[in-house]
Amino acid sequence: MNIFTNFLRSLVLTIIFSFAAPLCLIGGVLLFLSLGGYVPFLGGITEAIANTIFNFLSIFGSGSALHGILVICLTCSFVGALFDIYVYYRYQILRLDS
Repeated sequence: MNIFTNFLRSLVLTIIFSFAAPLCLIGGVLLFLSLGGYVPFLGGITEAIANTIFNFLSIFGSGSALHGILVICLTCSFVGALFDIYVYYRYQILRLDS
């Protein structure tokens, strides 16, 4: 039973961190761009880049950038969970072979 709780704990942590990673990455880029807008000659460039990012996110969110980032985060957490399940399976196979 201890192995199952370790697996479940690992799976939940993987899902949480896989969800938070793209959220922090995209949020950090947008924060950097918004702070870069206060630099006198970079205002137009950072605004154009931020609009491009919002347009990209709205493609995945059917018109809403917030829904787009949630879709990307959920997809990353699903892939992270699949990878964690695969690693657990490989660990069990390799442990039984030795």
